[in-house]
Amino acid sequence: MSTQTLDQPGLTGAPAAPVVRHWKKAVVFSVLGVVALVLCGLNAAETTVILRLSNPGDVVQLGDLSLPSAATGWALSVLMLAIAALAIWLTAQGRRVSGWLSAVFWIAFILAMLVWAVGHASGNSLSLPGLLGGSLALSIPLIFGSMSGLLCERTGVVNIAIEGQLLFGAFSAAMVGTLSGSAWVGLLAAMLGGVLVALILASFSIKYLVNQVIVGVVVNVLVSGLTGFLYSTVLQRDTALLNAPPRLPSFAIPVLSEIPVVGRVLFDQSVLVYLMYLVVAVIWFALGRTRWGLRTRAVGEHPKAADTLGVKVNRLRFVNVLLGGAVAGMGGAFFTLVSVSSFTNDMTAGQGYIALAALIFGRWRPLGALCAALLFGFATNLQSVLSLLGTAVPSQFLTMLPYLVTIAAVTGLVGRSRGPAAAGQPYVKE
Repeated sequence: MSTQTLDQPGLTGAPAAPVVRHWKKAVVFSVLGVVALVLCGLNAAETTVILRLSNPGDVVQLGDLSLPSAATGWALSVLMLAIAALAIWLTAQGRRVSGWLSAVFWIAFILAMLVWAVGHASGNSLSLPGLLGGSLALSIPLIFGSMSGLLCERTGVVNIAIEGQLLFGAFSAAMVGTLSGSAWVGLLAAMLGGVLVALILASFSIKYLVNQVIVGVVVNVLVSGLTGFLYSTVLQRDTALLNAPPRLPSFAIPVLSEIPVVGRVLFDQSVLVYLMYLVVAVIWFALGRTRWGLRTRAVGEHPKAADTLGVKVNRLRFVNVLLGGAVAGMGGAFFTLVSVSSFTNDMTAGQGYIALAALIFGRWRPLGALCAALLFGFATNLQSVLSLLGTAVPSQFLTMLPYLVTIAAVTGLVGRSRGPAAAGQPYVKE
């Protein structure tokens, strides 16, 4: 970032407002453009990559997309370098790099890397609907977790305990769902389990003013130890009686599920996926268009000012943390009521922390967090798919990809990211 002060025309010695130039996008685009040129252009495999756009059971059948690996890599690399050059020029002129230009660059980069990786695999074909469907499935807990963190942090409470809420939600759904024989009862139990974990976080951080980050870490360790103990001493003694919950139903939405490529991916899913769509839409609308949302944002930015206007700051924080726990519990239910029909020790495997990173990457906005969670799910699923295809790309590198994106997000490498001003700060009414 650099600044430059120019004199106003016609006013001798009167300085104009400084021009602020943010070079991060231009630098990132340039570096990644060169990387794509070296990997996808100079080191592309001399083969043709086949992207299948339809599955055998789809109503509308689309032909396969054949892409020459080398030519595609060169074309996309040149496009990325052109965008990088345009970004440098715009930044030098003191102008902003538009969002659509960034979107085109990232789409080109992902497609170039995908074609390069598949081109170096033993099998040179890839089902695009299968890749997208698996990515969505892996994103569901991340989306619920990021929405939970959003509800908490926009009201001023840092929710490090998302991991514990997901884990206890998965445990509650498995045990209660098995005992009741109903997946719906298991889902309600998962929400209640998430609320119970959130109650610990809210009580210590809001009422007793304990450091929110420390409380969140301690809660995660507590839930991990408790569920691990109960799993080994209770659930494993009689798996059929205590750890074999039924699955939530799945159904296809007529017409929408017949849309080519994305129809079955988005609209032939478990009921929990449709609930995810509803939760994201409700939070987006409520946070930006309702009195509750206005008060929540005010408490997260300037609690003292909100208090002077009659908002009960700590009560609103308490309620929002509990709501966030219920949302995270739904994400935990995905593990045991949709993904697999049993609970295993520490089965969330750090998904709560990735959800928190998605919230930061999405700039504390519902749609931004949704897109970031989908990106992390895509990266995770891509690692599995390319490993099955036998690609030459080291699987360890692909496993690191979500975490590399996390580091880039929290360091501001991919754009400026500022959370709510009062997040993490306890409020004591004077």
